[in-house]
Amino acid sequence: MSITPKVTIINATTGETITRDFNNDELEQLEKDMAKAAEREAKDQAKAEAKSAAEVKLKALGLTTDDLKALGL
Repeated sequence: MSITPKVTIINATTGETITRDFNNDELEQLEKDMAKAAEREAKDQAKAEAKSAAEVKLKALGLTTDDLKALGL
């Protein structure tokens, strides 16, 4: 069972409220937006993992991130 997203449109002048299912264009855009968000999240995760790995290597060398900042790196 799949849940279909809905959109609610409120006419500010009349107060009329209409709720309907997303149309095909809206569903397509939602899928694109969700894919883009997942891609951004994956990039952020990879960046965080790379930073963590670099910090582990620095610690093994006896350096800290503050040491690198002092060196301008």
